[in-house]
Amino acid sequence: MKKNFKFYIIIWATLLAIYNLAVFLVRPVVPGFDITYDARFWVAWAVVIITYIGQLFCAKIAFDSKNNEKLFLNIPLVTYSFTAIIVETIVSGICMLIPNCPAWISAILCVIVLGISIISVTKAKIAADIVSDTDDKIKTQTFFIKSLTIDAETLMSSAKSDAVKEECKKVYETVRYSDPMSNSALSSVESEITIKFSELKKAVESDDAEEVGNIANSFCILMNDRNNKCKLLK
Repeated sequence: MKKNFKFYIIIWATLLAIYNLAVFLVRPVVPGFDITYDARFWVAWAVVIITYIGQLFCAKIAFDSKNNEKLFLNIPLVTYSFTAIIVETIVSGICMLIPNCPAWISAILCVIVLGISIISVTKAKIAADIVSDTDDKIKTQTFFIKSLTIDAETLMSSAKSDAVKEECKKVYETVRYSDPMSNSALSSVESEITIKFSELKKAVESDDAEEVGNIANSFCILMNDRNNKCKLLK
């Protein structure tokens, strides 16, 4: 991510350089008009530079994302802030080129555009954080069942005899179709499930079909108890 940000800085710096070259070296920009470096010019120019700096800050936040999912959620930060540069450049250019445009009008127009851009970017960041926090919470709440499902599938594959494999399959199917969402209120029964699964694993390793069957039945009863409690919590 950080490597990509370095390349982005090159693009950003190039655009900023082109803007400054157009403003300070290309005169007149529009036939019949010369850019006058007065108060309205410096106000408009300063706001554009602030917008560029803000856009780079937004890009850094996006590229500092820990994974591609979070980067995707932060893409609106880049797009909104880049759009702000385009709009601010157009508005500031108009203010620079209008003859005798009062500095206060230039300031008001440019600051309004900047304000709208800041609000848009802030809303995008808040939305990204909310979605990210929700996703993290869901991943945490579903970890127990997802992890247990993988363990049950592995255990089924490691079974030596057909009888033991059949019992392991029953356990796997029970876990697989269980409610994926966990809750702090389920910690007690889930601890019992974890202990029972460890017992089942040892029984499977010893290839004792009868013991595996007894433990598997107890395990499934605990899982059904957990699932019933999940329904009550919704």
